[in-house]
Amino acid sequence: MNSIDDSQQIVGIIGGTGLGDSLAKRITDGELLDLDTPFGKPADKILVGKLGNNRRIAFLNRHGDGHKFPPSKVPHAANIFALKQLGVKTIISMGAVGSLNEAIAPGDLVLVDQFIDKTCKRTNSFFTDYGAVHVEMAEPSCSRLREKIMNVGKNIDGEHKVHCNGTYVCMEGPQFSTRAESLMHKQWGGDLIGMTAMPEAKLAREAQMCYALIALVSDYDCWKPHAPGTDKKVLLHEIIANMSIACNNCVNLIEAVLNSDHVLNGQDCICRKSLELAVWTDKNVIPQDQKEMMKVLFE
Repeated sequence: MNSIDDSQQIVGIIGGTGLGDSLAKRITDGELLDLDTPFGKPADKILVGKLGNNRRIAFLNRHGDGHKFPPSKVPHAANIFALKQLGVKTIISMGAVGSLNEAIAPGDLVLVDQFIDKTCKRTNSFFTDYGAVHVEMAEPSCSRLREKIMNVGKNIDGEHKVHCNGTYVCMEGPQFSTRAESLMHKQWGGDLIGMTAMPEAKLAREAQMCYALIALVSDYDCWKPHAPGTDKKVLLHEIIANMSIACNNCVNLIEAVLNSDHVLNGQDCICRKSLELAVWTDKNVIPQDQKEMMKVLFE
């Protein structure tokens, strides 16, 4: 059964516009919070309420109202910091991807365990003015949280699979890959290609939060040619249909996880101690105002 502490703590959910609409309809006792952080305002107001087994959740739309933020402009630092301010220690994130792996089909869900970060225009650390802070990223997703989500995912019926692992290549965008790039990403060992998971996962680790990403597969990336003469409108309709299926499956999976007896907030998890040995700068030379500003990350 849920521990008292776990049931009282709040779980963060990060998703896109379509997922937000689907989740919002299932959230009870909802309240929209307009927050600010030292890194600016998050992408949108945060919806705090209850979902599943009376779990408290904080939902944040990664791209903002009306999908106004393109991948390179998503305020990831503000998003993660705002959730931590609310007391979130565990984040379940979700995002659309293309598949680089024949075995991972459109409509499937993937619990990402590894990332290859190709982004170059984004603030990827909270500690740019704080000092030298180096967190471990060998296991960028929380294995404890992923295992609990997978245990629930095994019991969800449907023709589309929930894959227990996959490597996500995060590109800068906003353009999609060339075929040469797509083939290169496959050779690197990538299973998925997307534009939004980084530096979100890195910042969650710096904030000492347990983080898991559920990837929603919309299509095969351009490494796999379409049949000759395929109409672009038909292709777009297929992609939208795949996303609708994956979105519905993802929302059902998240609700099932929140309805489960699993303890999602693991205070003893290694993710919750990621800053323990990460600060290399002499603490005596770190400005006091910086210490105060970043205090929430060390909680």
